[in-house]
Parts: sequence; structure tokens; C-alpha cells
Amino acid sequence: MYGHLYRLAEAVAEGIQEAGVEPVLRRVPELVPEHILEKSGAKAAQQAFEHVPIATIEELPEYDAIIFGTPARFGNMCSQMRNFLDQTGGLWAKKTFVGKVGSVFTSTNTQHGGQESTILSFHTTLLHLGMVIVGLPYIFEGQARIDEITGGFLIPLYLWKER
Repeated sequence: MYGHLYRLAEAVAEGIQEAGVEPVLRRVPELVPEHILEKSGAKAAQQAFEHVPIATIEELPEYDAIIFGTPARFGNMCSQMRNFLDQTGGLWAKKTFVGKVGSVFTSTNTQHGGQESTILSFHTTLLHLGMVIVGLPYIFEGQARIDEITGGFLIPLYLWKER
């Protein structure tokens, strides 16, 4: 809503590109009514990423891996992402995602705002789709810092194709 995940997604894209893979950035459709977006200040903030195309269910089979980004909402993914994923039933029935790499990153308003539970609850969906979950191992030292707030990041929707 306010561009926090968009900035994280840009960093993820940079890492993907450095690894020699072509990142494709997409966002899921907004469900919040326009007048609420305007009142909350989110509408103005969204101008920074309005150029990012809206993802479609039909394009998902084209990608070799999908890295999902979602804000944490009470320890779960946001309703916009849930709504989008709930439309993948037809692709699930065709086993479209079986064996594809999937991962999740998130952001919250506070250090203990439900990042881990959001990622873990998102994993359930990825497993149901048949995806292979890839993330940071527990021993990743970047997560063990105590000099600054760190965490909630495992690896608006990222998709990529092998070059």
C-alpha cells in the first residue's frame, strides 16, 4: 500500500539479476476502495509503483520460480495476495506449480509484527501448490545481527525466467 514491499522487491530483483537471472516484477490487484486509499495516504504513495503491471493468473505458468512479497496482516498474508492465490485452483488442478521454486518475503510496521508467522502461513499455500520452498538457512548470519532490527526476509510478486 505504501511502497515498503516495493522497495524490498527492488532489492530482491537486484539480487536475482546479479545471479544472472531475469527478474519480472508484478503486483496483485488492489482490493481497498479508492476513497479509503485516498484518506489513508496510500493512493499518493502508490504512484511510486503504479508502473508495475498487475499480475494475471494466466501468466504464472511462464515462470520458473516465484518469490512472493506480502505485508503481514495479523500474522498472515494480506487479503489482496490471498484473493489472488485463491484464483489459482485451476492451475493447481493441472499441477502447474509442482517442482517450481517458491519463496516469500514480508515486511511489518514493527520488529515483532508477525513476519515469521506470515512467512510460515504462506508456506502452506506454496506446499499445496506443489512448490519447492527456498529460503535462507537458519545459520544465515545476516539474520543473527543484534546491532539493528533485522529479519522477516527470506528471499508484490516476483517471477523469473531462466535466461
